[in-house]
Amino acid sequence: METEEELMKNHRKEKKELQAKIQGMKNAIPKNDRKRRKQLAEEINKLEADLDHRHEEDLKQFQQTVRKQTEEDSATDGIAHIELKNEEESIKQPRVTKAQKRREKKAAQEKERSCRIAEAEVENLSGARHLENLKVEQILLARQLQMKPIPSDGHCMYRAIEDQLKRQNSLLTLTDLRMQTAEYMKNNEEEFLPFLINPNTGNTYTHDEYQKYCSDIANTAAWGGQLELQALSHILKAPIEVLQADSRPLILGEDYKSQPITLVYMRYAYGLGEHYNSVEALRTTPDTTT
Repeated sequence: METEEELMKNHRKEKKELQAKIQGMKNAIPKNDRKRRKQLAEEINKLEADLDHRHEEDLKQFQQTVRKQTEEDSATDGIAHIELKNEEESIKQPRVTKAQKRREKKAAQEKERSCRIAEAEVENLSGARHLENLKVEQILLARQLQMKPIPSDGHCMYRAIEDQLKRQNSLLTLTDLRMQTAEYMKNNEEEFLPFLINPNTGNTYTHDEYQKYCSDIANTAAWGGQLELQALSHILKAPIEVLQADSRPLILGEDYKSQPITLVYMRYAYGLGEHYNSVEALRTTPDTTT
């Protein structure tokens, strides 16, 4: 059985891992995105609360196990000293060993865990994330397309576009796309600055704030959105179509006649919400019955 010291050590390790994960989540969101920062704060509070609750349950279960084991050991020792009064009583059933008890207890815990997982899966079937996936899959199916997942690391929009461009034999990389987007937006400040609001003051960005925003596009994992997509449609001279579960497709740069770039916008893809994926031609499973 795990000792209390080992249990607490594991708890400390899990807390450190959660803090590292939270820091990564914070770094992936622009400081000026007040809506997503608020969502992030709620998600972090939930993650921390869930971990604290699980640690409390672990400790309670450990203490109960220790008490039960002590009682079992005491009972076993007491039985060992009882003098049997007759021959019939001396015939005992084989005693369950401590090791076997531990194995049975572990098996029961695993069964309980499996039941909890199954219940969670059933609950997820009615969740917003699952329903959004079903709607997007239907939209893509009508176009003979399927979703191609992109990592959620702050670069998802640029990575999705990079993936689409590779299908058109383009050599532009994630870094190229970020650098060119930042440069285009710097050179066209009047087109984009009116749409950027400082979350602390409620005022439109100043020139210096706007320059910092553009610098973050080029040099950090700042999340990209509609403004950056608009810039990229001009840079690539191609329409960019964004498919969504509950809205009509958003098309930027629709005056361009070249092959469109198609992305999928997912509102509930991860705990933080908003995320972009790429698309690819629908793959059908070969018929193995013939």
